[in-house]
Amino acid sequence: QARVQESGGGLVQPGGSLKLSCRAPGLTSDGYAMGWFRQRPGKEQREGIACLSWSGERAYYGDSVEGRFTISRDNAENTLYLQMNSLKPEDTAMYYCAADSIPVGRACPEATEFGVWGQGTQVTVSS
Repeated sequence: QARVQESGGGLVQPGGSLKLSCRAPGLTSDGYAMGWFRQRPGKEQREGIACLSWSGERAYYGDSVEGRFTISRDNAENTLYLQMNSLKPEDTAMYYCAADSIPVGRACPEATEFGVWGQGTQVTVSS
């Protein structure tokens, strides 16, 4: 059964940076699109943050993180990354990595289209 595992969350001051990692053995280069989602405190829905096509040619970002976050992957390490800069208190959330054998067209797939999810890693932005 395919699995992914996030890491790298923590407490950071506003304006700081964090880099999240998602170990995804066998999923980063076998036709799997991957994405990062987050769930803020008190919110039921998971917000799409960024996604990357299996080829790496297509990357999309949510409006709230465009220009601050960067998604990337290292197929040799079977790992997906999310570099987060200029963090704001409203970025505080549980961050999830997701994967599935789906295409990335002109926008990120919805959360409901991803079938493989990690347990999440907590990011807290606070002074």
